Amino acid sequence: MPKMKTKRSAAKRFKKTGTGQLKRNKAYKSHILTKKTTKRKRNLRKSTLVDESNVKNMKKILPYL
Repeated sequence: MPKMKTKRSAAKRFKKTGTGQLKRNKAYKSHILTKKTTKRKRNLRKSTLVDESNVKNMKKILPYL
C-alpha cells in the first residue's frame, strides 16, 4: 500500500491542538473591510475549532496531522 498524500493546501490552513482538535482561522477578513464593524473585524482575528460535522473529512485529507 503506498503512502497517503496530505493535501498541502489544507496542511497550511489547519493545526492540531493539544487535545487533538483542529484549529482554523476565520474567513471574511481579507478585503472589503470598510463596511464591516470594528467589533466584527476584531472577532474575525481569533482562531476557532473546526466543526464536528467536518472533522471526518478533514482527517481524510490530513492523514498525518
